[in-house]
Amino acid sequence: MPCLFSSVSDYRTTVSGIKITPVSRSPEVPPKHNRGPAAGPENRRALLAAAREVYSERGPGAPFSAVARRAGVGQGSLYRHFPDRVALAAAVFEENVAELEAIAAPGDARLSDLFDAIVTQALPSSAFIELTTSHRQDPTVLHLGERFRTLVDRLIERERTAGRIGSHVETEDVVLVAGMLATELSRAEPAARVEVARRVRALVERAFAP
Repeated sequence: MPCLFSSVSDYRTTVSGIKITPVSRSPEVPPKHNRGPAAGPENRRALLAAAREVYSERGPGAPFSAVARRAGVGQGSLYRHFPDRVALAAAVFEENVAELEAIAAPGDARLSDLFDAIVTQALPSSAFIELTTSHRQDPTVLHLGERFRTLVDRLIERERTAGRIGSHVETEDVVLVAGMLATELSRAEPAARVEVARRVRALVERAFAP
């Protein structure tokens, strides 16, 4: 079921030492002078940052044009990089998955580190969760799912070897929990999100224990 958008309120707190902060709003800026193809990477970064802000504030129904205005680029640049909302959401999640891969890469990384990062990412990403959930068969979305499963495979192997989780825990269990955690956080009222994260984590620790 697609998750409901819930805007990020102005608060700061922590879950397992991870700071949860709202997405700060950048003022809309006038379109930049057209520098041609050389500006492509810079425009793409600006569009992704603007998309995170706009959809965090206004939900999945936010006008596509609002992203271009916030980024200070023209509509043509927006559509060259991201022809539709799904392409934009997939690009945001590609950044998120790359961050999770970096977190999981060190030899001492644990599943708890992964869940903490998902908590941090989920709060400003609820609109994108809804968009990608309704387009699960999109090739890019499927590829991102496979990348996530690959990093989970590595973490599970380490956790089993260290005796921190039981042999019954499988990759799909972690994928399911990650999806549940992100979805429930996006649905929860801002003041309840830390408690939601704590309760989900407590359930997971008991379920995954050796």
